[in-house]
Amino acid sequence: MSMTPPRPEPSVHPTAAAAPAATPESPVGARSVGLIGAGQLARMMIGPAIELGLATPVLATDPAESAAAVAADVRIGRHDDARAVSDLASEVDVITFDHEHVPTQILEDIERAGTAAVRPGPAALLHAQDKLVMRERLTALGHPCPRWWRISSAADLENALTESDGRIVIKTPRGGYDAHGVQIIEHADQAQEWLAEHGELLAEELVPFTRELSAQVARRPGGEAVAYPVVQSVQKDGVCYEVVAPAPGLAAEDQQRIQDLALAIAEDLDVTGMLAVELFETPGGEVLVNELAMRPHNTGHWSMDGAVTGQFEQHLRAVADLPLGATTPLAPVSVMVNLLGGTAEDLAPGAHAALAADPELKIHLYGKSVRPGRKIGHVTLVGADADELLARAHHAERLIIDGPAAAAAPVPAATATGAPATAAPATSETSGETR
Repeated sequence: MSMTPPRPEPSVHPTAAAAPAATPESPVGARSVGLIGAGQLARMMIGPAIELGLATPVLATDPAESAAAVAADVRIGRHDDARAVSDLASEVDVITFDHEHVPTQILEDIERAGTAAVRPGPAALLHAQDKLVMRERLTALGHPCPRWWRISSAADLENALTESDGRIVIKTPRGGYDAHGVQIIEHADQAQEWLAEHGELLAEELVPFTRELSAQVARRPGGEAVAYPVVQSVQKDGVCYEVVAPAPGLAAEDQQRIQDLALAIAEDLDVTGMLAVELFETPGGEVLVNELAMRPHNTGHWSMDGAVTGQFEQHLRAVADLPLGATTPLAPVSVMVNLLGGTAEDLAPGAHAALAADPELKIHLYGKSVRPGRKIGHVTLVGADADELLARAHHAERLIIDGPAAAAAPVPAATATGAPATAAPATSETSGETR
């Protein structure tokens, strides 16, 4: 059966609600936050945690992982090992996440035992873990989604293909990120292997979107919430490649409308921490929810250097129940370009050349081994002209990932103007970060 939600008028939510009274148990917020997962997101939380005076032990599967390589306190263990997760929880006030893949039962047991606060809680996090749960709940709440189908059989696949004029997007309900677990199909047999493996699949219409947008908000346990400017993102081979903040050409009333939508979703799902709402903008100006992420997110990296409060500090403030920071941009435009593994194995020479060429450039490297297409860092710039900033950012990108000799090559026109690097419709998968 096709699930097509009504298109409600947007709820009006303030971008910053009044701060709730501090809880008697913790009048000054948490003192320690355990980070489950040791990817680049956890790595980028460590600096702000130090500045906030928060202890942040990290649960890593390997001491060479991005965050584990720089953290002062590292525990080795898997995120799906109940003992490893509960041991970490027993030593901190709050646990939070670098990814969404911790089994729900483990988190429910920690909540039930009162070992530590789990933020976001398992009931909220489930909507970022399971795309079918997310689609079902958002539809029931009346939030705008693409037309979708729950696929449990070959007959369901045939029905979805018929109702969608012969092409649909298939997604695995759990575990997908950065275009993994997503494919466009035209025949039911193309998804049979996935269906046999997963039991159920999510099918969605192929949305004819004009661009992808992302709305990020942060929310404290008591309900105080703030919204960041809505941004435009561009994908390359299914991976977030560049971000412009705020989204070019988006009218003030549309910015507010989309922020209100993200704030409403955060409230409806009882999210604590950062929430990224990935959206498709259609030719008519409508937006449809693509994915949710309940943690800092690639589309928010611009805020590290482009906003009063970066998303990593904001996430820690939110989960530790500290007053939230201002989201005000520091310049009219901020851009972020991801560094995806290229030909240079040693990034230092290119980074040195990029910094020398552009003193306003900010580089963030993740300490990860290089392989083609892997996220190994990002660069940011702030200023007044998006096209000029993107051209400079992409020049720095090529210096870093391919080495200083790349300086002689011209800047690719497709990215220098901010045009989408790829135009494959409705296939972007943004529920996780490449590790």
